[in-house]
Amino acid sequence: METYVMTLKFAMIFFFVMIAGEWVICYYTKKNYISAFDTISGISSGMTNNIKSIFKLSIVIISYDWMVENFAIFNINSSFWLYVLAFVGTDFAYYWNHRWNHEINLMWNRHIIHHSSEEFNLSCALRQSISGIIQVYFFLYIPLAIIGIPSQVMNIILPVHLFAQFWYHTRLIGKMGFLEKIIVTPSHHRVHHAINDEYLDKNYASIFIIWDKLFGTFQEELENVPAVYGVKKPVKTWNPLLINFMHLVLLFKDAYRTQNWKDKIKVFYKRTGWRPDDVAKNHPINITENPYTQVKYKTSSTPFLTSWSFFQLILHFAIQYHIIDLLPKFQYHQLIFYAIFCLISIFSYTSLMDRHWLAIPLEIIKLFIGLYIVNYIDGILQLSQTISISNFAVYIYFILSFLITTYYTVILKPSPKLAMN
Repeated sequence: METYVMTLKFAMIFFFVMIAGEWVICYYTKKNYISAFDTISGISSGMTNNIKSIFKLSIVIISYDWMVENFAIFNINSSFWLYVLAFVGTDFAYYWNHRWNHEINLMWNRHIIHHSSEEFNLSCALRQSISGIIQVYFFLYIPLAIIGIPSQVMNIILPVHLFAQFWYHTRLIGKMGFLEKIIVTPSHHRVHHAINDEYLDKNYASIFIIWDKLFGTFQEELENVPAVYGVKKPVKTWNPLLINFMHLVLLFKDAYRTQNWKDKIKVFYKRTGWRPDDVAKNHPINITENPYTQVKYKTSSTPFLTSWSFFQLILHFAIQYHIIDLLPKFQYHQLIFYAIFCLISIFSYTSLMDRHWLAIPLEIIKLFIGLYIVNYIDGILQLSQTISISNFAVYIYFILSFLITTYYTVILKPSPKLAMN
């Protein structure tokens, strides 16, 4: 866990700088590849996933440590080739993990957040799930455990493999010559994120494109088919926490509504998008049949609201970095309040970006949790031995946050309903 946390601290800064750099390039080259609220939503999604990872908010059915102890046949000495083998094995496992997340209705809920953006840029890479609470794909790593890849090696390989998937989420890089035949490139991954019929459910590989070519899921980017990004059922919200569970809500609604008892079960394991006939007829949903008619989600804003949303993003990015620094100094139950505060705050300011009234009760909940943290967890605001944040500054922030949220959701007309449908 310590290795992962240290890697995460470096990655957070690196990713943030790279996203800012992409924004600057797009601005000066006049490429309309980036939307302010979409970027805020994407980075916020990454922060929710970090919280889940840091605080181990998931259920492990069988741990890799246990599999190595009980299944390992060989005892391999550490070497360069051991790490290469672990990396290739992990990439193979990721291919099937990724593919099944796309192809199975229930598993799609774990992955929809990653495809929810109607743009394609580096911030999309940070749209990572918090809904995959149960680690169901442990069996994909059994072969690595059998040949004796130590868990210490996997603790290094897994985050490196994950973070190595960041760079190709961009439209700024074209095709890359001979590398197109070896590794996953931005061109390959643009295909994967597209909803065009020609591109749908293609290019699942994470690092080595060979897996798609072996298993029949490869598709080259075509010059005459410009990619249209997003999901077939548009999410219509900036709120990453809602997006994480909206497909699951739809599945349970369909299971409840159908009159066919077999369909109540089938809806969860059939191919993604499948719905019982009676439900599809009586409760139709909005599906983008023709990608070229897509109308991108957009909410009304002002320069001040956009600036405030960016301030909230940067503030909570700093808070999360602070949480990581505090891990050795505080007990789990103390820091979990800090994590809950972050999650509620992200829910609140992204609801504000949606211009939804729900942001107000969330602000009130955030206020009470924040006051508890500030007043009852000693040293939580200490940034170093000599620098700390004053309680007064925190109170001013709470007041401003509540007033701004109230103004934009009550005094100005709020949106009529949430996107969870």
